[in-house]
Amino acid sequence: MLRPNPPKMLTVVIAVALILVGLSATVFPIDFVNQALDIVQSTFGTDIEVTVEVAWLFLFAGDVLLIIGSLLPGI
Repeated sequence: MLRPNPPKMLTVVIAVALILVGLSATVFPIDFVNQALDIVQSTFGTDIEVTVEVAWLFLFAGDVLLIIGSLLPGI
């Protein structure tokens, strides 16, 4: 029998961030997400373009992270 645990808050925050970026690049643009991406990229000095394919991977990764966080204790 599976007994899901609540995921840690850091896991939830990372998963929600991935899902927001994925939604912003695929379904509808979200201004504060695009501004936050620009700030993060300027801070780390990267120039990564979030394409539609990468956005779909972010959506999938966010969902998988939430599932793993609820099934494995300590994540």
